[in-house]
Amino acid sequence: MSVIGQGIDRLDGRLKVTGQATYSAEHKLPRLAHGVMVLSTVPKGRITAIDSAMVKRMPGVILVLTHENAPRLPKPKEGGEGKTGGGEQSKPDQKKQPPNPKLSLLQDDRVQYNAQPIAVVVADTFEHARAAARSLQVRYAAEPAQLDFQQAKLRPRRPEPQPDRPPETGRGNAVRGLESAASRIDVTFTTPMENHNPLEPHATIADWQAEGLTLYDSTQNVSGVRKVAAQTFGIDVERIRVVCPFVGGGFGSKGTTWSHVMLAAMASRVAGVPVKLALERTQMYGPVGARPLTEQHLRLGASRDGKLLAVMHDTISSTSFVDDFVEPCTAVTRKAYASDSLQTSQRLATLNVGVPTYMRAPGESSGSFALESAMDELAYALDMDPVRLRLLNYAEKDPEKDIPWSSKSLRECYRVGAERFGWARRTAAPGSMRKGRTLVGWGMATCAYPANRKGAKASALINADGTALVRSGTHDLGTGTYTVMTQVAADALGMPVSTIRFELGDTRFPEAPVSGGSQTVASVGPAVYQAATAARDKLIATALGDSASPLHGLTPADIEAVDGWLRAKADPQRREAMGAVVARNGGKPIGAEASADQGDEKKRYAMQAFGAVFVEVHVDPDLGTVRVPRVVGAYGVGRVLNSKTTHSQLMGGIVWGLGMGLMEKTEMDWRFGRAVNANLADYHVPVNADIGDIDITVVDEHDPHINELGTKGVGEIGITGVAAAVANAIYHATGKRIRDLPITPDKLVV
Repeated sequence: MSVIGQGIDRLDGRLKVTGQATYSAEHKLPRLAHGVMVLSTVPKGRITAIDSAMVKRMPGVILVLTHENAPRLPKPKEGGEGKTGGGEQSKPDQKKQPPNPKLSLLQDDRVQYNAQPIAVVVADTFEHARAAARSLQVRYAAEPAQLDFQQAKLRPRRPEPQPDRPPETGRGNAVRGLESAASRIDVTFTTPMENHNPLEPHATIADWQAEGLTLYDSTQNVSGVRKVAAQTFGIDVERIRVVCPFVGGGFGSKGTTWSHVMLAAMASRVAGVPVKLALERTQMYGPVGARPLTEQHLRLGASRDGKLLAVMHDTISSTSFVDDFVEPCTAVTRKAYASDSLQTSQRLATLNVGVPTYMRAPGESSGSFALESAMDELAYALDMDPVRLRLLNYAEKDPEKDIPWSSKSLRECYRVGAERFGWARRTAAPGSMRKGRTLVGWGMATCAYPANRKGAKASALINADGTALVRSGTHDLGTGTYTVMTQVAADALGMPVSTIRFELGDTRFPEAPVSGGSQTVASVGPAVYQAATAARDKLIATALGDSASPLHGLTPADIEAVDGWLRAKADPQRREAMGAVVARNGGKPIGAEASADQGDEKKRYAMQAFGAVFVEVHVDPDLGTVRVPRVVGAYGVGRVLNSKTTHSQLMGGIVWGLGMGLMEKTEMDWRFGRAVNANLADYHVPVNADIGDIDITVVDEHDPHINELGTKGVGEIGITGVAAAVANAIYHATGKRIRDLPITPDKLVV
């Protein structure tokens, strides 16, 4: 019986709950010193003076690294300025920036945003380093900063085209379709800046020795960090090792290599000792990215019977003068519904803030809020059930590329979700459902996220003691990678899970892509499966060619690997332990390495995960407080590798979606461009008391095209649609349509 799909417990769970899991800041190195970053306190200007002399005399201080004494890094290639369109902002000159423009590496005195790294203090203890960093006196020549999104959006900039993220798209004639529509929706939605708050803040230990650089970094991309370090310092990539066996949450923020990683390496090189640089919670707001502000203009037009005649989605998102990041809000709209006429655009409003970055379901979470809220408004305009409207416009194939889906179970998700929620009992009129004085609202939304996949490598070794070692340079962000990859290897090898050790998080292992975009399982899983299968086949060939084996003389087709044994299919008693084959043939492990690359499947099939989410809200009519007693979600995500971790990931996404809809917002003092709620006390996220019942169903779905395992990612689809479903439920309860997140009580009592 296949172990794939079984809900086995997390294999790394015991290490974590007993404190034995080693996170990036916990590696023990001799002579380890501690670094603390100093961040700018103005949003734009120049540093005119840094009084480091006094700080250098403080107890335990080893080094004060500033732009005045930092090593000069290799100059980047001379690059032109960004292309511009008529009336659009020009991209900042980046000729003086380091090779990766996101990085602030003390190469000049320029300040481009508040909380930009401007110095690193290194001392013998963290306490000494922190005290010294807080004593560092910095003077600035401040300059006028652009911190007004409303002003910045008046001069929007067209982003550079990216794969699958064009600045604008179109099909048919959306303007004409809108003019001919019987019902029209023309609305604007906004989402705020939001910050990642993983329990483990960003942290790096850098150890620069003569032979090379070792980085113990909390990252979602060990190979990416390695390449950025090689580029930044101009050294051979083979001289760099990046290690990350455990990540205490990332959610996209650790998919990018940020300044502190390279600053730790620079400090180690100058100080001559290993340096640990762990960000304080307040330093997580600014220099390590955030979800950007968005303003989304949605126009929908439909015939009297509910057919979409036009879809127009125009987005402006905030970005930075340091480097660009595009929040691809229109990505979900381009594929969501069957409409012959569609038009989308993405533009940027540049501010003096830190570079935005990926945050769980970037684009799809914020974009689905706007699209799915607008679809609900259209359903009311048509006097039509919201589920029926979506079914009327169901996309049987990818409407953007006009190719079939690799698999799609969204109809079943609507059916199962509606049945489990009891949607048929809903009365349509806003304010028509109550529980005593409490207003009750029911809302729903479609969920969608791309089924991403990239090339990955893995290795597998079968040992003489009957165990196996499987490796890949991937990551476990708390999502269960250790466990599901062990399950995949066990299935391919024909060995018990307990006999297999899966190792990850090291650039010495076969290379894997960034653990982002919900692609780890779909990318690394096939590589693990292929490597394990190849190792098993080598073992079988060894046994068949060994005259001392009871299987000698049979063919590979005659053999099966079951529970750690090779045995004849026709006569299961004719068998041999897998370890015994290795031991008798010299004892050297028998293994293989595999590279699982995506072919041309994405050219022939559109790959997407889908779902439907239903939410009930209770609203206090006097106080405007919102409670969510229950959520029902149904998802089609291909083959499930572990039912328990899949359920956990989808639940976590739903919880985050509730936070996005009702709580999350980085409160900025826009006079100075600095977050004022940069802590877990004031930056509100859901806690246990905020969450009611969450009912999750994963429908059966077979996808023969995504990969040989038929599996899609589940890390991000759970958040999509939830904020919209909450907003739609609140409208159903109150008759108030809130188009600006988060939906806080003040917006409901006005």
